[in-house]
Amino acid sequence: QVQLVESGGGLVQAGGSLRLSCAASGRTFSNYAMAWFRQAPGKERAYVARINWNGGVTDYADSVKGRFTISRDNAKNTVYLQMNSLKPEDTAVYYCAKAKTDVSLPRLAGSYDIWGQGTQVTVSS
Repeated sequence: QVQLVESGGGLVQAGGSLRLSCAASGRTFSNYAMAWFRQAPGKERAYVARINWNGGVTDYADSVKGRFTISRDNAKNTVYLQMNSLKPEDTAVYYCAKAKTDVSLPRLAGSYDIWGQGTQVTVSS
């Protein structure tokens, strides 16, 4: 069973950067696509980015494209989210998630079966 632990959140001014990490336990981490989602107060959990099993394919929500970069290091069982040019509307709890196999709708939260506990990102204006 894979377990996920996020870290790297914090308070940053608009225009600043943060790098989130998601450390996974379990020997099968490299078999799965991984994603980042976020949830702002009073809003539904929203898709941010996804990376395939070997890091060769990535996908981003339009709201973060060009500012955020998802990557992974399978040797370290870790997925990263580099966030640049942060905006106040990026404020949310950020979650990493492990994809189910044979996913047809990769941007939906229901396509992921294991989630971390989340890390808070707050961007001040």
